[in-house]
This record gives sequence, structure tokens and C-alpha cells, in this order.
Amino acid sequence: MTHADLVFTGGPVFTADGARSRATSVAVTGERITAVGHDEVRELVGPGTEVVDLAGRLLLPGFQDAHVHAVYGGVELGECDLTGTTDPAEYQRRIRAFAEAHPEREWITGSGWSMESFPGGAPTRQLIDAVVADRPVYLLNRDHHGAWANSRALELAGLTAATADPVDGRIEREADGGPSGMLQEGATGLVARLVPETTPAERLAGLLRAQELLHSLGITAWQDALLGVFNGQPDPSDAYTAAATAGTLTARVNGALWWDRGRGAEQIPELVERRARLARGRFRADSVKIMQDGITENFTAAMTAPYLDSCGCATANSGLSFVDPQALQGYVTELDALGFQVHFHALGDRAVREALDAVEAARHANGFRDTRHHLAHLQVVHPDDVPRFARLGAIANLQPLWASHEPQMDELTIPFLGEGLADRQYPFGDLLRAGAELAAGSDWPVSSPDPLAGIHVAVNRVGHGEAGRRVFLPEQRLDLGTALAAYTAGSARVNHLDDTGTVRVGALADLVVLDRDPFDGPESAIAETRVEQTFVGGERVWSASR
Repeated sequence: MTHADLVFTGGPVFTADGARSRATSVAVTGERITAVGHDEVRELVGPGTEVVDLAGRLLLPGFQDAHVHAVYGGVELGECDLTGTTDPAEYQRRIRAFAEAHPEREWITGSGWSMESFPGGAPTRQLIDAVVADRPVYLLNRDHHGAWANSRALELAGLTAATADPVDGRIEREADGGPSGMLQEGATGLVARLVPETTPAERLAGLLRAQELLHSLGITAWQDALLGVFNGQPDPSDAYTAAATAGTLTARVNGALWWDRGRGAEQIPELVERRARLARGRFRADSVKIMQDGITENFTAAMTAPYLDSCGCATANSGLSFVDPQALQGYVTELDALGFQVHFHALGDRAVREALDAVEAARHANGFRDTRHHLAHLQVVHPDDVPRFARLGAIANLQPLWASHEPQMDELTIPFLGEGLADRQYPFGDLLRAGAELAAGSDWPVSSPDPLAGIHVAVNRVGHGEAGRRVFLPEQRLDLGTALAAYTAGSARVNHLDDTGTVRVGALADLVVLDRDPFDGPESAIAETRVEQTFVGGERVWSASR
């Protein structure tokens, strides 16, 4: 008998297989699972076997994040951090403190402020000027679709009342037409192009910092949702290839190559070349990211009905389609024929429809190929399009943490959507009932990368610690098993990591031990669950006790 290298026993084990079967013991030899069962697995314990006594704690497949920006999330951990508060005075305190602590920095950069902190979601340059006026300051907001700049940054960028808005963005303005300090979507690039680029060493350090955080949250694999030059930020791909070459990339990563929306099909040969050049070790880049629209809070998400104004009247604006919908069908058809997966940013219901139309065009032209196209965000989905996900084999990539009543939703979104759109938000339950495949991710650093926090909201449709808050569209809740499967088996499908995502014999031993069994506790306490150990290929990459 060959003894196992590692045995987990004392269950329970959530296998995430189609039958949602349970086990109490799992054996690992080398990097793969060699037995799944009960007491009989203990026979594989030998003198050199490490035994992990689960003692009632849940073992499950490693979480996989199907939409994350890991490198720049890690880079931002070392910048001015404005997360965790909505108080403008606290933002000012942190900006001042960071600037004073880093006199060597030519620019003060950071992220994490919330639109709900300011009237109309738009902060002013004067608020930053009051604490840092001598150096340019450029701060991305929480969702990374807008930026807050001080007067010095705007001056260096040459922005005045005469500066025209870019076609894919908007400069918020003061009464005289001059820039107010808030830049939306593509307008962020007007200032971002001047921000000193991160160095390759800083990007690699950011990746390794992010990897440590993600492993601590039980994440063993992810899809990086943007590999390319975007709004002045350099391509983070070199961080992945450097880590893969050095053997320091312990996660499994698929990258989504950025589709330059200012260009057309002429960029496809470049994507083919980059896919071949970047693949090494545990990293590959065989997905293409197409950002079809913006976000609801700045009225750039593409909708089938117009946005409302502050008085509740319909406006002439129904959002932006960043890629011409007809051209999109041709692009996706060609990418699909070349074996690329397409990773869509589709937030409004019109963008969702346009993305599904493109997938349908590819299916008609090429037949059903195992390309596993997926649509991320899905804030608003028209009921007519819900069943199309299953029919077309398009995977619904959910960011569950956003599906709750919170100020950005209640003050900056619902009043401007109206009932026809507002009551169709994040329709997880409808998608599941219609047979759609579900995957899940965080969009970190836009929001927390903690899968258990996202699972908590998917199940409760209320954030943790917000028990008194109204449940957000309760009919769209998922059960705990479905939410866990989306973050494991579902995201493994998206990532084409078919030998991960479930606990079964022959699968790679990418596994997570939680500190409890969340099935045994109240659903209101899911987010209190913590990760104790994370394994990739049978190797422990994180432990809470170390």
C-alpha cells in the first residue's frame, strides 16, 4: 500500500461536485487527491503522513476569483489608502498623513474613496488643496471608474474650461466650466498619463503582496481581469511572468488581455502573439477583456431605458456602449474562432444584451466551442436575456458583495434607475433558476477580495453586520451550497482549470480549511467564518497559525 503524504480527517468535506456529496476524509499524494471518503481513508496514513484533524471544520476546494485585479490591488496596498471610511475629513487626514510620510514622492497616489461621501458623488479639488497643494494628488475612487485630483494635478494636465470631454468619459465642472476635481471613466486618463509609472519591481512586489492576501482568504487561483495599458497604468503582465519564472507564483492565474476599445480587429494578431509569449508555469493569458460599458453611479452603464434626473424625470442619457455593438459581434466571432475566451465587463442591461448578441453571433459562425465566454458584474439584466445565458453557454460571473442596500446603491443608483431597471439588479436567483452556470469574483481592489464576505451577501442579500437593513431583492438570494460552488467549481470552469474546483480523486489538491462549518451556523454569521489553512497542489501556502 502506498501511504498518502497528507490526510484530512474528521470532516466535513464540501466536495462542490454536481451531487453536492459529502465526505469526512481526503488523502493527498504529491499534488493530487488520491482518496475521498470516510474512515477507510485513514488506512492511507503512514509514518511520514501529515494528518490534519478537521475537528468539525469544513474542508472545501480552494476559492477561485473569476474577476480580480491582483497586481494593482497589491500595489495600492502600499499607497494612500482611503478605504474603510466615508468621512471626507478622514480622507483629508489620511491624504495629509501620507504626503507627510512620503516627502520623496513626486505624486501622491492612492484609492478607495466612496462616491457616497460627497454630494452627487463628486468631490472637489479644493478639499485636497486644503491639505496638499504643493504636489499633484491623484486618487482613484472605490470602483476605479473615476478619480479625484487636486488643483496642481489638473494644472499639470492642462485641463481648463476649454478642455473637451473625451468620447469615453466626462470632466466634472465648476460653474465657470473649469474642472472641479472629479474625472469620470476615460477622462481619468487625462491626468493619469502624467502619474509616474510603477516600476517592474513595484509591480512584482504588488503581486506578491496580493498573493499573500488572497491565499489568506483561501483563494488558490484567479483570473486577472485586465492585462494591458489602461488609463496610464502600465501592463502588469511582467509581474506574472517574473513570478512564474522565479517559482514564486504559487497561485494558478489566467489573465484577460485588455481589448483596446479605441482600435478594432487589427489588434487581434497582437493578442495572439501575447498569449503565446506570456504563457509559463502557473500563468497563462488566454482570455480577452472587453469593457462594453461603464457603471451606474456615473450614468455610463449601458441601459435599455434612460436614466432619471434628480427630479425623477427621464433624461436623454441611457449610458455608453464603449464598443460598437455590431462591430463587437465580429470581434468576438474572430476571437472565439482563435480559441480565446472573452471576458466581458457588462453592467447595464443593454451592455449585457450586446455581449450576449456577440456570443450568439460567434456560436452561429463557429459552432459551440469550449471557449467559456463570461459576463462580469451583471448589475441589471433584462428578463428576456436571463434564459439566454444557458442557451448560449455564457457563464454569469457574479460580484455578490455589491448586491445589498448600502448608500452607494440607495442614494446614487436606485433613484436614477427607476423601477423598471432598479428591480432587475443582480438577478442571481433568476439566473440560477434559468440554468445559467454561475461563477464569482470580487473585482478587488474595487471591493473586498474576501470570498466569504461575498458568499454572505449572495445568501443573505444583506451585508454582514447590517441585520436591521432591508433585504435587497430577497427573491434573488442563493443558497449557501450554490454560492460556495460558484466561488469554487464555477470559477474553475471560467479559468479552464478543470482539474481543480472540486474535491475528487485525481483533482489537484487545491484545498482550504475553514475555522468552522458555515452550514452548521446561522446564515447571518457566514461572514464571520475565517480561513485557517490554504493548500495549492498539496503544498500549504498559508496558515493562520504561522
